[in-house]
Amino acid sequence: MRAEAVVAAAQAFLGTPYRHQAATIGAGCDCLGLLRGVWRTLYGSEPMAVPPYRADLRDPLNAGALRAAAERLLLTETGPLAAGQVLLFQLAGHEPKHCGILVAPTRFIHAQERLGVVEANLSEAWARRIAARFCFPDPIRS
Repeated sequence: MRAEAVVAAAQAFLGTPYRHQAATIGAGCDCLGLLRGVWRTLYGSEPMAVPPYRADLRDPLNAGALRAAAERLLLTETGPLAAGQVLLFQLAGHEPKHCGILVAPTRFIHAQERLGVVEANLSEAWARRIAARFCFPDPIRS
């Protein structure tokens, strides 16, 4: 996968307001919507049907669904942190419930409530919460 294509697709979402369950550049998205939107840009269609989900991180419903979808659709990444990788974050509980895309080894893009889609530092606090890393599979459309 060409990292620059992934990063460019994620950067197109910068400034998009936070909207739970949305996935549209400029109109709104959440963290999963960011990944869905990047997928659509890279491959031309939605990766899968997404069932309704709650924003509450303590909600046990769909526990493990984010990791399961990533394992099904993406490739597991074991190398060093690099631009274009998808990060899953464990914020509360045992399963990851937040995600973002690295634009550099120390910077990532994600959708955050009240801020929308932003580029942020991969601070020590964020890095400690990384539960898994993935990359988008080849091929991507031109």
